[in-house]
Amino acid sequence: MKTPSAVLSRRLSLASLGFALLLAAVLLALPVHAQGVKTGQSGLPVPRFVSLKSDAVNVRRGPSREHDIVWRYVRAGLPVEVTQEFDNWRRIRDFEGAEGWVFHSLLSGTRTALVAPWDKSDAPIALYADADRSARITAKVEPGVQAVVEECNGLWCQLKGVGFSGWIEQPSLWGVYPDEVFD
Repeated sequence: MKTPSAVLSRRLSLASLGFALLLAAVLLALPVHAQGVKTGQSGLPVPRFVSLKSDAVNVRRGPSREHDIVWRYVRAGLPVEVTQEFDNWRRIRDFEGAEGWVFHSLLSGTRTALVAPWDKSDAPIALYADADRSARITAKVEPGVQAVVEECNGLWCQLKGVGFSGWIEQPSLWGVYPDEVFD
C-alpha cells in the first residue's frame, strides 16, 4: 500500500510533467523569432523592427552622447532592428548588418521594409491585389524600394508606398520576421 506522501509526490510529478508538456507545445506553436524574444527596459520586445524618424540620425559607438558618431543615416523611414536597450539608447542593426547606438526618440514604431535589398539583379518584384500569386499584379517594384508595411499574415505582407500598394511574399522583405503576423 502506498503512503499518502508517495501518492502526493507522484501527483506532483505528473502535474509537473503536464505543465512541461504544455509549455513545450506553446513554445513550438510560436514563430521561431518569437521564441528568442525578450523584453527590454522599455517593456517592448527585443529584438524588434522599427524605423528611423528623421533624415538625420547619428549612430554612435556606445549608448551615450559622449561616444563617437560612427556614421549618420540620411533616410527617414528606413527599417532597422533594435537588438539591445540601455536606458534611452537603442542598439540597432540595418539590412547590411551594421550596428550602433541611437537615441530612442529618433526611432518610430511605424513598420517599414525594404524589398529584397540583397537582390543585385534589379529584376522587378511583383505586388499583388491579394495575398495570392494568382491575384492581379498591382505593381512591380525594384529591389531596395522602401515602403510602409500595413500588415503581415505570416506568409504575405501588404505594402504601401508612393504610387503603389499591394501584397508581397514575406520572405522578399527586410524589416519583418519570417512567419510574423500583425495588422
